[in-house]
Amino acid sequence: MIPGSTLLEHPLRAIPALFLAGVVTSVTPCVYPMIPITVGVLGGGAAARTRARTVTYTLLYALGLALVYASLGLLAGMSGTLFGSVSSNRWAYLVMGNLLLLAALAMLDVFPVSAPARLVAWASSFGARSPFSVFLMGATSGLVAAPCGAPAFAAVLTYVGSTRSAGLGFLYLFVFSIGMTALLIAVGLSAGMLTALPRAGRWMNWVKKAAGIVILVMSEYYLVKAGQAW
Repeated sequence: MIPGSTLLEHPLRAIPALFLAGVVTSVTPCVYPMIPITVGVLGGGAAARTRARTVTYTLLYALGLALVYASLGLLAGMSGTLFGSVSSNRWAYLVMGNLLLLAALAMLDVFPVSAPARLVAWASSFGARSPFSVFLMGATSGLVAAPCGAPAFAAVLTYVGSTRSAGLGFLYLFVFSIGMTALLIAVGLSAGMLTALPRAGRWMNWVKKAAGIVILVMSEYYLVKAGQAW
């Protein structure tokens, strides 16, 4: 793992890691099984389904989700600017460490995290009736990305706040969300990709727990920094 201080000094090095974090999030138990379902919804009925439509709708769906996440990253970066340098504030370290700790515990299934039922129902009401409705469906699904995705997203958002850069915040969350929809985009672009994907199974729980351990290590890093700054 690259130390946080090194990433802050060389911010572009974080881009591959954030893309990979998005891909890992997409293969967690709550998100991965939804990929075939989402592709089916975006493709429409058997009579109406065409490759061009599926590709277009898939890209619009991914763009809607990416722009929502990137906007949240923009706000997180601006918040970091308003509240000053994290590296000189022990309270900021303490808050970030504890937020990451909660995210790690959620990934390790210590306590459940679920989206509000009304929000999920509202997001699913758009359907794939038109290109704009698909874009809206992607945007709203970014807010209800599923219990497994929320902790990882919270961890990324916490790190983004430490950059104190609105531009980097937008870029980082955009890259993360593209990673999160990478498999969906691949399926949309390739008609045979869906059959090549491995079946959902226990391996996804191992991925989820491994991600939880990584976030736990990140939490320990910030908590140690908070103790050193006291």
